[in-house]
Amino acid sequence: MEIAGRGGIVQKNGQNALAFLRAAWYTSMRSPSTGRRGNTMETHAQLNALLQDIREKTGVEIYLTPRGGEETAFFLREGDRAVEAYVAGAGEEAERSAKLAAYLVSVCSKEPYADRRDELKSVLLGDGGHWRAFRFMEKYGLTDGPCFAAEVVPDRLAAESIEHIRMLLEEGREQAVFTDTGCIGVVKFTEEDQTAFEFGTFLAQSLYEELGVKASVGTGCEVKSFREIAFSYSQAAAAVRMSSLFGGEGEVHSYREYLLVRLLEDMPRVRIEDYLEQFHVEGAAEIFEDEEMTATAEEFLESSLNISETSRNLFLHRNTLSYRLDKIERATGLNIRKFSDAVTFRVITILYKLLEKA
Repeated sequence: MEIAGRGGIVQKNGQNALAFLRAAWYTSMRSPSTGRRGNTMETHAQLNALLQDIREKTGVEIYLTPRGGEETAFFLREGDRAVEAYVAGAGEEAERSAKLAAYLVSVCSKEPYADRRDELKSVLLGDGGHWRAFRFMEKYGLTDGPCFAAEVVPDRLAAESIEHIRMLLEEGREQAVFTDTGCIGVVKFTEEDQTAFEFGTFLAQSLYEELGVKASVGTGCEVKSFREIAFSYSQAAAAVRMSSLFGGEGEVHSYREYLLVRLLEDMPRVRIEDYLEQFHVEGAAEIFEDEEMTATAEEFLESSLNISETSRNLFLHRNTLSYRLDKIERATGLNIRKFSDAVTFRVITILYKLLEKA
C-alpha cells in the first residue's frame, strides 16, 4: 500500500488502506480550516458537476463513492477542502488518471469569479460546462428549475434593447447579457402558462411597440436545469442563424423549425453534391434563383399544401398559383402538391442552400 500524503494516491488493495483513507478524509472535513462536515453535500454537488465535465472532455471517469472491485482512491482538493474520490483500476494508468483529475479540480477551484454578467456570458457560451453553471448558481443564490434560453438580435438600439428586456424579466433570477456584438442572450425560467415561442413573441412585440426596434428572436428547447442552459442557448443562436440563411418568415424562430437543417448541415460538400445529383435536379437552379418562385414554394409548404390558403396569403389568383406549381414540376420533376414530393423538394431546397453557403 502506498500513501503519498493527504493529497496523494492510495491503491485500495485492503480494508486497512480504505479505513485509513476515510479517517483522514473525515478529519480534514472536520478541521477548522475546512469548516464543518455539513458542507459535504454542497461540496459533492459541485464536484459532481465538475467531474461530469472532466469525463466528457477527457474520458476519465471519477466517482465519489466506492463501487467495489479494483479501484484507486485519492483526494480531490477544492480550496481548503479535501474529498475522497475513486477511479477504476490500479497501477500507473489509474494513478495518471487520478492525478489529472486532481489537477483539473484544483485549477478550477482557484479560478476567480468574473463580473456577474461576464460569468453568465461564459455560462451561455458553454465555457466551463456544467461546473461553471453550477458555480454561478451557488455564487448568486439562483434557484434551479426548468428553463430555456433565447437569443435576441435587434436591428438597432442594442443598448436600449437589452435594458428594456431586463425590465421584463424576473429580477435576480432571469437575466439578459450581450453574448456577442449586437446579440443578446436571455435566460428564462419556465412558466406553465407561457411557452418558449410565446415568450419570444412577447419580447419581439414589446421591443417593437416600446422602442420601434425590429428584432430576430431565436428560442431553444426547455432544459431541466440551469446547468444545461448552454445547450438551449446554442439552439436559440442556431435558430437565428438559420432563419437568416433560409429566409424564415416572422421575427421569432424555434430551433425545432430547423431540425432537418441541422441534420443535413454537417454533411461534407461532396456528399451534398452527390445527393443533388442523385435527385436529378439540374433544373432546380432555375427555381431556386428565382425569388418569386422560391417564395411561392415556401408559402405553399408552410400552408400545408393548401392552394386556397396559399393564394390568400400571397394575394394570388388560384390559376397563377397553379401555373407556378406546374413550372416547379417541369423544372424539378417534383409535383409538390403531393406530400412525398413536397418532402423531397424541401430536402433539396436545404441541400441547395447549404451548398451555396459552403
